[in-house]
Amino acid sequence: MAAALQVLPRLARAPLHPLLWRGSVARLASSMALAEQAWQLFESAVGAVLPGPMLHRALSLDPSGRQLKVRDRSFQLRQNVYLVGFGKAVMGMAAAAEELLGQHLVQGVISIPKGIRAAMERAGKQEMLLKPHSRVQVFEGAEDNLPDRDALRAALTIRQLAEGLTADDLLLVLISGGGSALLPAPIPPVTLEEKQTLTRLLAARGATIQELNTIRKALSQLKGGGLAQAAYPAQVVSLILSDVVGDPVEVIASGPTVASSHSVQDCLHILNRYGLRAALPRSVKTVLSRADSDPHGPHTCGHVLNVIIGSNVLALAEAQRQAEALGYQAVVLSAAMQGDVKSMAQFYGLLAHVARTRLTPSMAGASVEEDAQLHELAAELQIPDLQLEEALETMARGRGPVCLLAGGEPTVQLQGSGRGGRNQELALRVGAELRRWPLGQIDVLFLSGGTDGQDGPTEAAGAWVTPELASQAAAEGLDMATFLAHNDSHTFFCRLQGGAHLLHTGMTGTNVMDTHLLFLRPW
Repeated sequence: MAAALQVLPRLARAPLHPLLWRGSVARLASSMALAEQAWQLFESAVGAVLPGPMLHRALSLDPSGRQLKVRDRSFQLRQNVYLVGFGKAVMGMAAAAEELLGQHLVQGVISIPKGIRAAMERAGKQEMLLKPHSRVQVFEGAEDNLPDRDALRAALTIRQLAEGLTADDLLLVLISGGGSALLPAPIPPVTLEEKQTLTRLLAARGATIQELNTIRKALSQLKGGGLAQAAYPAQVVSLILSDVVGDPVEVIASGPTVASSHSVQDCLHILNRYGLRAALPRSVKTVLSRADSDPHGPHTCGHVLNVIIGSNVLALAEAQRQAEALGYQAVVLSAAMQGDVKSMAQFYGLLAHVARTRLTPSMAGASVEEDAQLHELAAELQIPDLQLEEALETMARGRGPVCLLAGGEPTVQLQGSGRGGRNQELALRVGAELRRWPLGQIDVLFLSGGTDGQDGPTEAAGAWVTPELASQAAAEGLDMATFLAHNDSHTFFCRLQGGAHLLHTGMTGTNVMDTHLLFLRPW
């Protein structure tokens, strides 16, 4: 793999604490072998959704070089292609598009997170960098994933490019996770600060992501189909790398090339629900009243082709293939894991316990109560298309080791001011859950990693744990409960065995949410 992540050397260099050698040397060797396989599968999952390969799978030129093929559609090329993009993976996508299109690409503008270009240069990822004399202008902004003045300048430049297109032009739009923060363009007289304040107030009062997006779209020049409208009458092809559960194109980056299905009344209903309508700034009231009286009504996006070119499903499918090649029975539980991280950790811990009774012939079957608890937890999490029964049946067949794979984006309720991210917190909580259940003659390892290589405001992508985590922590004087109470999972894993349980990949240049791997191997 040309752009494979260099993770296995990181594992080999990880220091081993002397106390790990207590007990069976064979057990230690088995755990380390599992950890190496976990890194290998995580690497394959991320490698499957790197920007360049995904874009080349979606786009191709015909032999004459005069037509661009996008899935089953063709577009005439005559030095008439323009490019815009926004998101964490967009620089690599733009580099691949520029190489493919050659002289047909006239001009481009992309908005990427601050620092990502320098990170790719340091990592030597030349395939994700634009050419020295590129026709694509690069803006960096949205530090810490928050809209800022730099991102606003990028958004206005993108709008200007789109508005200058004609019916003979083709606009290629590249979208990936983080795109919403990188495309802020409030409708005047609403200011960026007013829009941010309103969004924060809604979030603080418990508004859902769908409700937040509804308000953002109503106040944005480019979201909710605004970019597509600005580009009309040009043809628009939108290539989307999904970082949202279920891959809804209208939600990813707030749907700049998808007509919004929400009305002003929907916005007012949300604002009323959270007691904010009376406190709205005059500018917001002005914009909403204008939209309500627009004689043209909602616009459509019939000139747009939206294509999902990469998602968590694709990443998990590749990891599943790799697991099977290593001799595992591999089952993808779901690519839509969501819900509270505490409940999700309980689910994985109990699943490992139930697996013990199915994978170890000498053990009696799991109790009816434990099975009921597992299904109850699954119901609480409301995971779409959860393949729990298939996983349990696979274990019951008892034909060797099992690898359960999942993806998605759990939520963390912040109670402390520690450092961490949802992947590290999930791993730490799973480690705490595993000590609750006697796992007997079965090796267990759980890994959770963010495919973008950055878990929260840390340099780690995630972490991996085994049932021995609690005893390892106690031997080093680390109290897991205290770290969890302060949402300080990163500090915990940094201190434990010199950081040996952390995943360090660097920024990967892609983003399709998180990957969870649960390995279950009988002795």
